[in-house]
Amino acid sequence: MALTAIEQPTNSNHKSDIKVLPLLAVLLSGAFVAILSETILNVALNAIMVDYAVASSTAQWLVTGYMLVIGTLIPISAYFMQRFTTRQLFITAMSLFTIGTIISGVSPVFSILLVGRLTQAVGTAIMIPLLTNIILTVIPIERRGAAMGMLGLVIMFAPAIGPTVSGLIVENLTWRWLFYLITPISLLSLLFGIKVLQNVSETTRPKLDLLSFLFSTVGFGGIVFGFSAAGKGDASFSDPLVASALIIGFSSLLLFSWRQLKLETPLLDIRVFRYPMFLIGLLMVMLVMMTMFAMMLVMPIYMQGALLFSAVTAGLIMLPGGLLNGAMSPFMGRLFDKLGPRPLLIPGTIILAIIVFTYRFTTPGIAVEFVVIQQMILMAAVAMIMMPAQTNGLNQLPVQLYPHGTAIMNTLMQVSGAIGAALFISVMENGQQKYLSNLGIDNPTAEQAIEALTYGSQQSFSTGFILACVAIVLSLFVYRSTQVAK
Repeated sequence: MALTAIEQPTNSNHKSDIKVLPLLAVLLSGAFVAILSETILNVALNAIMVDYAVASSTAQWLVTGYMLVIGTLIPISAYFMQRFTTRQLFITAMSLFTIGTIISGVSPVFSILLVGRLTQAVGTAIMIPLLTNIILTVIPIERRGAAMGMLGLVIMFAPAIGPTVSGLIVENLTWRWLFYLITPISLLSLLFGIKVLQNVSETTRPKLDLLSFLFSTVGFGGIVFGFSAAGKGDASFSDPLVASALIIGFSSLLLFSWRQLKLETPLLDIRVFRYPMFLIGLLMVMLVMMTMFAMMLVMPIYMQGALLFSAVTAGLIMLPGGLLNGAMSPFMGRLFDKLGPRPLLIPGTIILAIIVFTYRFTTPGIAVEFVVIQQMILMAAVAMIMMPAQTNGLNQLPVQLYPHGTAIMNTLMQVSGAIGAALFISVMENGQQKYLSNLGIDNPTAEQAIEALTYGSQQSFSTGFILACVAIVLSLFVYRSTQVAK
């Protein structure tokens, strides 16, 4: 679908003429189904492997490929948001997502399913930064926290319920119903958007620098792929494929950054890093994303392998924390508008560090209720940090840098999630191997394997504690930002 074929840009809209509630309702509904689809297949991979007779390494591309597309397209979303209107981008994004969902649901072979998933991912990659940029454009800075809090609810609530919904559907129906049920929701969001969505941002005609696009795609794609691969299966950072992907990715990213400084109209304006609150907010978001993603990955492994909880129990333990985080996000947004960032960020990072430290004492035999409470406190702390840090950082940017700031923030959130998962898994596995090596054991008993996993997981939790302490230090330098004129 051609972006330019939908309608001509209209730059005459004034903020006073914009109907904010219908606008946000359309965008949030579209973002909800898009983000829900990121995690909804995780539980269904085994069923898909059986249906299509594919190996786990092949089936994982339904998840890894989704992340790769998002990681490579979000960086150029700044160009899209300057070149095309709000309606053009939303209609294109939701059309692609809906088409991808339908293709996935009816796919006769695995390759068609993968094509559908990647088409979904293209729509998601356009939708996420578009929503953030529109909030920055139409919501006054003094009320922006509440709107960003609603975005936080969608971003956290959708992936929190994804695995649970997926498990229930796969158990009682088939995995195809995951796509059948999403299709009418995304289609309604698309039709509603066509009817009520207004254009809210001015468009320009920036030139697309193809060399920058190439460096960006290879750079961010290589990094996301490398860290994602390093956090799965038997792969590690010493694996030739992982090492090559990371080397090529970081090298391309350096070339991309150098070229942006030379261009009169950069594809992604890295001058946003000149604004201190944006830089600090970005670093805090990345640290929290690394910790949260990793804890959500390490804990299910630890709960099933060492605490001996069932897979269903492990999934249900993670659910209340995700729901609490989503419920708290709008409330945190309103508090941010009233109090500013420091009263939320400083206690939030302290609580995060304390609760991550307590995971070192989560040992076999512990009550399920205690682990649930730990997870809920962890996700409550994340709610106190993520939205205020992100919003305060973006608030300092001048209007013309909003698309670039949202693109960089959303891209590095994806990258930091992949980095955190790979880092924590690597620390956990190295701890296991070290424990068994110190005992001189090649074939551990079940009890020794549990002890090794416990030791490795505790090393991983210690790494999370260090990251949380760094976030505490950063929070001390935060002040309430005001928008810079240019």
